[in-house]
Amino acid sequence: MSARRALILGAMVRTIGAYPSGWRHPDAHDDPAQDAEILREIARIGEDAGLDYLFFGDWLATGPDLEFANPYLLARIDPVSAVTYLAGVTSRIGLIATVNTTYADAYTFARSSASADVLSGGRVGVNFVTGAEPRAAGNHGRDLHADNATRYDRAEEFVNAVRRLWESWAPDAWIADKIGGRLIDPAGLHAADHDGEHIRVTGPLNTARPPQGQLPIVHAGTSERSRALAARHADLALIGAPTAELAAAARVELRAAAVAAGRDADDIRIIAPVLPVVAETSAQAQAIVDDLLALVPLDEGGGVPDAFPENRSLASLATAFALDLDPTIGVDAIVTAEHTDALPDAAAALVHRVQRLTGRSIGGAHALTWRPVLALWAVPAAFVVGTGAEVADHLAQWYESEAIDGFNVLSAYQPGQFRAFAELVVPELRRRGLLSDRADPAVTLRERLGLADPVPAHTPQPA
Repeated sequence: MSARRALILGAMVRTIGAYPSGWRHPDAHDDPAQDAEILREIARIGEDAGLDYLFFGDWLATGPDLEFANPYLLARIDPVSAVTYLAGVTSRIGLIATVNTTYADAYTFARSSASADVLSGGRVGVNFVTGAEPRAAGNHGRDLHADNATRYDRAEEFVNAVRRLWESWAPDAWIADKIGGRLIDPAGLHAADHDGEHIRVTGPLNTARPPQGQLPIVHAGTSERSRALAARHADLALIGAPTAELAAAARVELRAAAVAAGRDADDIRIIAPVLPVVAETSAQAQAIVDDLLALVPLDEGGGVPDAFPENRSLASLATAFALDLDPTIGVDAIVTAEHTDALPDAAAALVHRVQRLTGRSIGGAHALTWRPVLALWAVPAAFVVGTGAEVADHLAQWYESEAIDGFNVLSAYQPGQFRAFAELVVPELRRRGLLSDRADPAVTLRERLGLADPVPAHTPQPA
C-alpha cells in the first residue's frame, strides 16, 4: 500500500433499510418504534468491524408519498438524539449527526453537538444541510421554503456561528484550582459575537469545550454554492457519482476549490455512497437482489393507493423506452429473445443490468421476467453485488484510482446486510492493507479520519 492514508469507511444508517423494499425482506427491521434495539445492534456491528463512523441523515417532514419512494424517511430518530444515545453504548466508533441550517437555531445546535462530543469522548461529527423538502417550511412556522441562495447565505453564517460557539472555552480556561479557590480563568471564556443578516448570537456557550475543539464537518451537494461551502469548511465532502471517472473529476475539483479557499488539498476528504449486496457466493448475493426487486410494489392493474408512483406499470415502462409491449401480458411474463432483439439501446442496457444483478437469463432455467426490469427502472439503485472479495474489488478500484477517499455504506435492509458487509467485506479490505488499525478507544473522530488540528474559527475576544 502507498503512503496515502487509509480508506475511510462509514455507514449511513437507515434503520428500515436503504432500498425502498428492504423493509419487506423476511429478516429486516421494519418498526421505527423499536429503533433503539436496532441502533444498538448496528452500532455493535460497526464498532466490532472497526468502521470509522455511523452517519445519521435527516428529513424534516413526512407524508404518505414517502411510503413508496423513500420509506426510511417516514419516521426516524432525530440525529443528535441518535448519536447521543449511541455515545453511551459505544466506545470507539465515530457518530455523525445532520442539522438543517435553514431551520435550526445556531446556539441550541452548538450546545447539543458540543454536549454529544463531551459525552462521547470526542467522537461526534456534524453534517450541515440546507434542506430540499418544501413541507419543512410549514413545520417551522414559515410560509415558503427559502430559495437556494438564501439558504446558503444562512448556512454560511450558521457554520461560522457554530464554530465560534464551539470555541467559547479556551483549552486551559477551566482551572479548578481548589487551593486558590478559582474555578475558571475568565480570560479564557470568549464571546461568539456573530451578528449577520440571518444569524445573531452572542455566546459564550454554556457547555464545556468539545474534546475535539472543532467537530469534523460534513457537507454534500452539487450546486455551486454547496461546493463552495464544502471547500471552505468541510472535512468530508459527500458526492454522488455513477462512475469512478466522474468521482475522480469531482475529487479534483473539490480539492482545488479547498486550495482556492486557503486550505490544503488534503484537508478535505471525498466520500461516495455505496449500496453493497453481499453474500458467501455470487449466486446468493444475486438472489437477494432478485428478492428485493420482487418486493417492490408495482401497478399490476388491480388498483393502487392514492400516493402510488406513476412509473410502476408496464405501460409506463413501454412509454419511457418506446417499446412495442402489450401491457396486458402482466409483469410476470417472461422476457423473450424476440423482445430483447427489438429493444432500443437504453432498454437493452437495463435488461442486461437486471440479468447481471439477479442471475436471471433469457431462455434459461431462472428466466427473466418483466417484474425485476420494471422494478429496477422504477426504483433505481447502484447495487454492488457479490462476495466479500468481489465487493472489496469494487471499493479498492475506486480508492486506488484516487476517485475517492472513502465510502458511506448503505444497507438494503437491516441488520442482515450490514452484518454481511462487516463480516465479509471489511476483513477482506483489511487483509489487503486498505484499512488501518483503529481499535484505540481513546482516538477522537478527527484522529480516526486523519484530520489536521483544527484551525481556530476566529480570534477570540474576552466575554
